[in-house]
Amino acid sequence: MIEAILLFILSLFVVILVHEFGHFIASKRIGVAVEEFGIGFPPRLFGRVWKGTLYSLNAIPIGAFVRSRGENDPSVEGSLAGQGPWHRLLVYVAGPGANILLAFLLLTTFFAMPRPVVLSDGLLVYQVQESAPAQQAGMEAGDIILTANDESLHTWNDLQMVLARSAAQESVQLEILRNGTHFTVNVVPEHSETLGRNVIGITLGHNIVTAVLPGSPADQAQITKGDSVLGVGGIRVINEASFAERLSAAADDATTIELTLLSNAETYTVEFANSDLDSDNLGLELQWAPGTRIERHTTPLGTAALSSGIFIISMPALIVESIPLMQEDPSLAFVGPIGAGQLTVEAVQTFGLSNLIFIAGLISIGIALFNLIPIPPLDGGGILVSLIEAARRGRRLSERSLRWAYAAGTALLITLVILITMSDVFRLIEGRGFGL
Repeated sequence: MIEAILLFILSLFVVILVHEFGHFIASKRIGVAVEEFGIGFPPRLFGRVWKGTLYSLNAIPIGAFVRSRGENDPSVEGSLAGQGPWHRLLVYVAGPGANILLAFLLLTTFFAMPRPVVLSDGLLVYQVQESAPAQQAGMEAGDIILTANDESLHTWNDLQMVLARSAAQESVQLEILRNGTHFTVNVVPEHSETLGRNVIGITLGHNIVTAVLPGSPADQAQITKGDSVLGVGGIRVINEASFAERLSAAADDATTIELTLLSNAETYTVEFANSDLDSDNLGLELQWAPGTRIERHTTPLGTAALSSGIFIISMPALIVESIPLMQEDPSLAFVGPIGAGQLTVEAVQTFGLSNLIFIAGLISIGIALFNLIPIPPLDGGGILVSLIEAARRGRRLSERSLRWAYAAGTALLITLVILITMSDVFRLIEGRGFGL
């Protein structure tokens, strides 16, 4: 946990440093006199002047800052305020732009990293939805889909890719294995507006309960035919070997153990005594997806870069779609540094340390989007003012109007920071998490 917190602080430091570096480079390019580029905040530990700019290393390791000559005084030669609206716009955009570029590099690295992938020799159908294309084609729960349009299927994504390539009203030929018998069915996918992709109305799984022995521990726990075992003791199981291994380990380490199961679209847990922790005497008969195993796969760099770009481009749309969830629980939607740190720790504990790269990418995107909010003194406020003055053909807004806008914006931001920080602190005090 301490390691995750320290790495989060380092990530936040780098993200803010990159943001300020974007402003610094853009300022230099348009001729703004940058008096100091500081890493960390004063008191100053070390500094050196090079080409008219003091580069300093400071004692408080929180991000960085750029100090320009006469920042808000257009009468000062070489000041940012003295530049034209389009030049100022470039400087304001450069900070969030640098964050988006950093996010792209981080997410590309994350998507390109070797990761465990669950493979099987065919896909097990856990459930077929009522009146769906799959049911109309005669498919049943427990079927094994071996191929789709003659393409072998080893991951759930393989089937999704075949369905995505099918045109409207074009059937997809599936090779099915049922009780040792091979046959083919033709299914016409339908487009799901909710999921945004083609579907045939099935749910895939790693196993399905085919029978429950009357009077057995499984029967007494009300496990029913058609359910699916998801995990043992909170750890996922994907094949018969991992199921037996987890039960054996639980029998050695605990007096009771929980099984997590799926029934229709809902999960539930049941608890068994130590004496029942054996795959042979639980009273369950399970059908498993054939040849299920875990292999480490590496995504090609080009594919990872494409995934990263699509993710970043879709982020605003995802935020809009999440507005109902934000309204339901704003404390989980709006977080400050404390909340982001808690989220990072939960993500690392749940998904592993490598997930820190993904979280750092999200933080970089978050800082970029936050700074683009059109409220002074954020970058978005500067962008808005620059655009207004550009539309006025360079005629500046009155100094009085700008002072009022910056004062009101600063007050609003301070209030927002206080409320979000209080929400983050109360979440920690109450022991609530993000549900990862």
